[in-house]
Amino acid sequence: MSEVLNVGIVGTGIFAKERHLPSYQELSEKFKVVAAFNRTKSKAEEFAKLAGIANDKVYDNLDEILNDESVSYIDALLPVQFNADIVQKCIAAGKPIIMEKPIAATMEQARQIVKLSDSTELPVGVAENWLYLSCTDVVKSHLTEIGPIEAFTYNSTGPFVLHNKYLSTTWRQHPEHIGGFLSDGGVHQLALLTDILGEIESVSALTKQVRKQSGTDDIVFSTLKLRDSSVIGTFTYGSAFGSCEKSVFLKIYGLNGSILLNVSNKKNPYVEVIVGGSAEADAKTSRFEISQEDSFGVNSEFLNFREAVLNKEKHLLKSTPRKAFHHLACVAAFLKSSSENGNNVPVEQP
Repeated sequence: MSEVLNVGIVGTGIFAKERHLPSYQELSEKFKVVAAFNRTKSKAEEFAKLAGIANDKVYDNLDEILNDESVSYIDALLPVQFNADIVQKCIAAGKPIIMEKPIAATMEQARQIVKLSDSTELPVGVAENWLYLSCTDVVKSHLTEIGPIEAFTYNSTGPFVLHNKYLSTTWRQHPEHIGGFLSDGGVHQLALLTDILGEIESVSALTKQVRKQSGTDDIVFSTLKLRDSSVIGTFTYGSAFGSCEKSVFLKIYGLNGSILLNVSNKKNPYVEVIVGGSAEADAKTSRFEISQEDSFGVNSEFLNFREAVLNKEKHLLKSTPRKAFHHLACVAAFLKSSSENGNNVPVEQP
């Protein structure tokens, strides 16, 4: 039997109960949730019942769970304005940490987390599960067939969900983090895009608030230029509209064809590759149906973090603070560009 890592959960809200805990339970030969913290102890106690955590491992004092020697690492699911503080405290306590996205509430805090992670050999991860989708590997394996890459369009749009359990949380209704839902959900899309095509250098964008429930701007329409290449593209994100088809896709245009990645149906994404150099070419079309496991990358992200912790090698992490910084920096650039009536603005670097 492989070594089991003992997990301490900090923040026992919806996603801790409905996704992180089930993932750990599905991977019970590799993980065991042994401790929980919440400032409201009754919430930690409720979570503990679901997780089978002993009463003496339920905390409402953060220092106590950080000093618990039985805890191998911390899984933090806090409002993101607290991420920099928990990272600093975990490093001081000698505990590896994986935290929920987006990386921070402000670019200053995000830069602080990057510096903190650079200062330690402890693994510091950001839970960006869209970096772990198997469909991206299929896309990458066919890029050379349609190259050189010239342009792309990324679209993630859908109808507003009135009864959204996540929208009911106070920290999302009154966001302290830049972009509100634009960063909360948008970093997923940016993680997928940049994992396949590379970092974004500059953006020209317009954003606006469609729903008052979002608390701030909730849609973005933009044009982008990738870093270290001449590739240009568009990025559209928002689920604040009236009734419409939910659509999540990336289309990549090359000089010798195109690739479509369609993730509109999370359980059955697909990739379509068309190879041909012109309208007159005898183009070849291939379609690849991809079975995506139910956790949508969360299980894989935990397994990646486990590998880094066991090997005491932070460079094994795929979802690093530097990558997460870039995703949030893109959102910050969207907002800045919009405030300047769509002027082209560079994306910050750490």
